[in-house]
Amino acid sequence: MKDAADYLGLSPHTLYVWRHRRQGPPSFRMGPRGRVMYRVEALDAWVRDQEQADSRSNPALNPLSVRPQEPSARFTTA
Repeated sequence: MKDAADYLGLSPHTLYVWRHRRQGPPSFRMGPRGRVMYRVEALDAWVRDQEQADSRSNPALNPLSVRPQEPSARFTTA
């Protein structure tokens, strides 16, 4: 877990908490002692997903890049 935390630039404690809250990157247990493992490919994919979910990185999600809608005819005043 420490290597994965270092790879992501996080503390091991943060990664531990995210794992137990099922918020972080996918992981699995391996071996008789149940060591927590992370695949580098899964870490990279998780980072890409986080980036795409952030409106500052994804122009499609940025509310400032969306054109304002035309006012509805029923709300216009005469």
